Amino acid sequence: MDRVDSMPPRHPRDDIEEAADEYAAAPLLNCLLREVGEPAEGPGEPAEESDEPAEDPGRVAEGSGVFRLRPSGRLLRVRGTRRPMAPEVYADGAWHRLTHADLVKLTAEELRGFTGLSNPELPAEMIDSRDAVATLLAARLHATPPADPYIRSEQSLITGHPYHPAPKARGGGPVAGWLPYAPEAYARFPLELLGVREDAVVEEGDTSALDDFGPSPEGYRLLPAHPWQLDLVGARPEIRAAFADGRLIRLGRTARPLWPTAAIRTLYAPEDDVFVKFSLDVRITNDIRRLWRHDLLKLRRTDEATAAAFANTTTTTTTGTSSGTRTGVSTGASWLSDRGYRTADFAFEELAVLVRDGLREHVVPGATPLLAAALVEGFEGSPLDGLADPSAWWTAYLRQVVPPALEAFARHGVVLEAHLQNTVVAVDADGVPVQALFRDAEGVKLLTDVDRAAGWERLVYCLIVNNVSELAALLAEDHPGWDPWPAVRSELAHHGLPGIAHEIAELLAAPTLPGKTNLLLRWTGADGADARYLPLPNPLARA
Repeated sequence: MDRVDSMPPRHPRDDIEEAADEYAAAPLLNCLLREVGEPAEGPGEPAEESDEPAEDPGRVAEGSGVFRLRPSGRLLRVRGTRRPMAPEVYADGAWHRLTHADLVKLTAEELRGFTGLSNPELPAEMIDSRDAVATLLAARLHATPPADPYIRSEQSLITGHPYHPAPKARGGGPVAGWLPYAPEAYARFPLELLGVREDAVVEEGDTSALDDFGPSPEGYRLLPAHPWQLDLVGARPEIRAAFADGRLIRLGRTARPLWPTAAIRTLYAPEDDVFVKFSLDVRITNDIRRLWRHDLLKLRRTDEATAAAFANTTTTTTTGTSSGTRTGVSTGASWLSDRGYRTADFAFEELAVLVRDGLREHVVPGATPLLAAALVEGFEGSPLDGLADPSAWWTAYLRQVVPPALEAFARHGVVLEAHLQNTVVAVDADGVPVQALFRDAEGVKLLTDVDRAAGWERLVYCLIVNNVSELAALLAEDHPGWDPWPAVRSELAHHGLPGIAHEIAELLAAPTLPGKTNLLLRWTGADGADARYLPLPNPLARA
């Protein structure tokens, strides 16, 4: 079976609708089967009376699996495991293929039965996500992927979050409103430049990089704005009033375009080597992606604690290459610091912009940074393409990514949100990982603020379930018969860090790992920052 997430980025027009269904169905099925399904045991319910012979529901087509949906008892059959596709429901003595729209309807019925709640918004988001994928695939027919491998990796995510029911939803707005700013369509665009009167400026930390985007008149400070966000909030009364009385003025656009990254609202300026992150009043996955006041006010404290945790972090690389085994120099994992933010007091959250470190000052010489999430999706130039033996590459990846996250927790009380989209991996000329870089102070938790057990659970989910498990599943799928988990177990077992040995020992022996329930979180209307977990089988214990 071809991997859903390894489909080529260009499709003939008559294949786009089918491809969009497959891309959108995979993460929705992952959620549905994880959260309200279970592997079926034995035959299904007896078929209704019919003149036609009933098909045996226990008969599984090659590459397929049958699951029972707990709320209704219905049987659902899918092909594939890591990215399930081709869903079929068993009814009236036969299997019936489901379109994406059918799957959305079935999901809503199951969740109503499971929770006793209705939610008309989430099915609309699922449809919006699927339609966005179709739009993105069509846009790629006329777009050229960026030449820079790092930017290409950031803009490769057509599937997106593999365990979210609507990972590509764009708020339900018109296509013309969001497509020009979509990283998956290889977009790049200039920022809108605003001037904020000095007496209305609010800022904290080092925001000097913003002043390099253009000049501002005397008495004003430069405030770059994401054009999509300005379209969304520019007509609000407080912002219109600020334009009218001169607290806010328009200063044109940046001279050079910026590139949106996988996070959509975070953009990279390669010439200036800086990232800028904006509010975006659109729900993307679980959250309205605004820079919230409470997060901004604690940003400096969180970022400084995380930067301190990385100040002396080193990992020794021992990697296999095309020319044999090489033990490399010690290279430090790095933190991309969120240096500071600038905004206007009359639109504190709506017009906020955050400044993040660029890559060049952090990446080891000669290495190429790549988004870890892109390694799972696949993109042109991925070091995993044509990998003959994954063992050395996998060992190198684990050695770069796992120890820094464990050390930050054990030595500094910092809980990284070390999932695939917050992890950048630098590879050498042979494509072997030689460094890990982490980002996003908004997602970091400090053990001074959260319960240690909750912090450890969050770290295990982000690092092991969301990050390591996804890459392990990809490599195992591409290399049948190869087991990635002994290497993971070995990497974890070899870290005798003070104060964490007990937690690692429990992790290695635990029968389950925490899996986040994004489908149920969205269906029940939980806060986007909330995290509820269900137990998943722990392959570390088996290994």
